[in-house]
Amino acid sequence: MRTATKLAGVAVMAVTALALSACSSSGSPQPAKTTAAPDSVSLRMTTWTANPDQLALFNKIADAYKQTHPEIKSIKFDSLPFADYTSTLTTQIAGGSAPDLAWVLDTDATDFVQSGALAPLTDSLKATKGYDYGDISASAAKLWTTEGKLYAYPFSTSPFVVFANDSLLKQAGEPTSAELQSQGKWDLKDIADVASQVNAKTGQGGLIVNNFNYNDWTLLSTLWNAWGAAPWSADGAKCTFTSSKMNDAFTFINKAIFDQKAIPGPGTNLNFFSGGSAFVITQISSANLLPAAGFEWNMLPLPGLKSGASNHVIGQAGLSVLAKGKHAQEAEDFLAYFTNPSNAKKLAEYFPPPRTSLLNASTLAATNPVLSKQQLNDVVIPSIKDAVTRPGHVNQTQIASQVKTALTPMWEPNADVSSILKKVCSSVQSSLAG
Repeated sequence: MRTATKLAGVAVMAVTALALSACSSSGSPQPAKTTAAPDSVSLRMTTWTANPDQLALFNKIADAYKQTHPEIKSIKFDSLPFADYTSTLTTQIAGGSAPDLAWVLDTDATDFVQSGALAPLTDSLKATKGYDYGDISASAAKLWTTEGKLYAYPFSTSPFVVFANDSLLKQAGEPTSAELQSQGKWDLKDIADVASQVNAKTGQGGLIVNNFNYNDWTLLSTLWNAWGAAPWSADGAKCTFTSSKMNDAFTFINKAIFDQKAIPGPGTNLNFFSGGSAFVITQISSANLLPAAGFEWNMLPLPGLKSGASNHVIGQAGLSVLAKGKHAQEAEDFLAYFTNPSNAKKLAEYFPPPRTSLLNASTLAATNPVLSKQQLNDVVIPSIKDAVTRPGHVNQTQIASQVKTALTPMWEPNADVSSILKKVCSSVQSSLAG
């Protein structure tokens, strides 16, 4: 079994090779309309979902497409393990076995777009009858767009929210989440205070950042964004972990972990959906786990520093056509069908859509029965607007590993926050510049 370090190394080498090979062809003209013979094209799309219901929907859409496209022999949805997804995908690309289409994670978007690995989609989507390209939200498409061209369709634009276990809050003698909000106490510092009390009185967790586990530091953007902090400058060239805003954010995080016991410490694995904590920061796609949770719950927006203050962070995934795929034109045609208005509405059952026509409570309620129209109107839709994505960079795999290592001393009591953040910048600055 390969270690995480080795996997990171493979990904770095693969993306480097990918950049060198793909850039030479990134300016080539779009392929002509397919003239492929019947049953001559087999398409493969890599995903990280293995959800049988989602795959069934994908196959249903693919089967309908094949009915009117005789050149398509098969369309395979290749589920790769999420933990190794990017390293596996980049290795395939660099090794000459690129899929025709691929999901790309938001943190890898800059890397894939800038390397020339992805084929531009704007012209083919605009030329597709009935596609309504203008319906795609400009803010949702921003991460995947460069020089006016879209390189991946943002099929999932899922905001981070807070789910609250009101049963556990009541058990601890604390206000419910709705009461906290009505009292003007829905801000990070008040929630940390309540989370601390829950831990002291019940022994259960207070506030969990889902899937963070002291590994994926990009998820902490759901906290530091409340201060308006960012890990690097907008152009990606300068490390800004040393900013006063980031220093304040990590000071809060360290104290919440070790002084207040509001956030579970390293090595503590708790599951909110099994009743293990009072609050969890996660994406709304986790809502499908709530009906089986067995406790009273509520959903509220990500808290800022003051009650009601904006703190909007989204997680995105883009659907792309690989420039080095064997059937680029046929893949573009299928992507246009897969994401057309009709199919986008079907996909919205699992993936918050980027189409403005679908971003309304009526449409989202039909595909998200767990959430009420009021929750969708008051929390989900506003959280998508003017949101930031998790941090990504051209050298994302290498930088992510460097930041993770440099942050290790942060996860100890009374950490020297300022000194640690300076070391983070010392570790990554050359990678940012490169």
